[in-house]
Amino acid sequence: MTNELLFDFTVDKAAKTVFITREFDADLSLVWDAFTKAEILDQWVAPKPWTSKTKFMDFKVGGRRFYAMVSPEGQERWSIQKYTSISPKINFKMFNAFADKDENPELPGSEWDLNFSEQNGTTKVSISIYNESLARMEKMIEMELHSEGFKMSMNNLDNLLATLSKNE
Repeated sequence: MTNELLFDFTVDKAAKTVFITREFDADLSLVWDAFTKAEILDQWVAPKPWTSKTKFMDFKVGGRRFYAMVSPEGQERWSIQKYTSISPKINFKMFNAFADKDENPELPGSEWDLNFSEQNGTTKVSISIYNESLARMEKMIEMELHSEGFKMSMNNLDNLLATLSKNE
């Protein structure tokens, strides 16, 4: 694995937006699948010792993913993602909101825009996350995206991609 892969995590409070850029030493189609298939997402998206469990996922425009981040003690933090735009292996957009276990969203939410590109066997994922409110953005950063936790999730994905690449 290449040790010089890009990872950038920037918070722009004035724009109420988080920008994340991360490179992976893996094929574009494999990285795309890691972000768009529940059975792969659940293997990497939660920073350890937390785990992720997807109750359902329908990756299509108008489709949804309902999932929880689960603490080692069994506490569940649910979220709903609604897919608003998909350009296969290039981009997808979604609306994300915290929710209760009965799928009632806690609004406001955030708009995610994920872009994928590949060059010389390295895949770059650029994510922008716009929040309707600064308070919601700060809560999201605290609960889901704090840079250390997100870094841990990205490292989980690196390790998973290495394993999946060997099995191809």
